[in-house]
Formats: sequence, C-alpha cells, structure tokens
Amino acid sequence: MNTVYVLQHVHEQQSGNEDIKFIGVYSSKARARVAIKRLSSAPGFRDCREGFHIEAYEVDKDHWTEGFVGGTP
Repeated sequence: MNTVYVLQHVHEQQSGNEDIKFIGVYSSKARARVAIKRLSSAPGFRDCREGFHIEAYEVDKDHWTEGFVGGTP
C-alpha cells in the first residue's frame, strides 16, 4: 500500500465560511509536520496554528464514491 499525506489549513472566517488552503502532498507524515513547522510563522498561519490538518490517502484508490447532489451540470 502506497500512502501520501495531504496537508491543508482550515480557517473559519467571521462570516461563518471556511477558508481552506491546500498546502501540499508529502511522502510521510513526518515531512508534513516539517511543513507545518516551516509555515507556522507565516502571516495568517501564525495566528491560527490549530488549523493545520494532515490526512493520509492511499494512492490509486477512489476516496469519494457517493457522487454528489446540487450544482449545475
């Protein structure tokens, strides 16, 4: 099983909307943590360090299979 680690930052805005930043894809959880350390002092991130999230994903596998509802074709 090949796994990659996706790093994102989620910040809830005053309007109630979420501002989601896709940071990157890393070959290990440790490398994703190094990226968090590196970015934690950057503008915006330093004020919301709890917004970082690492998720593991298996490569060559569908991760969303339910389809979707809404929007226009």
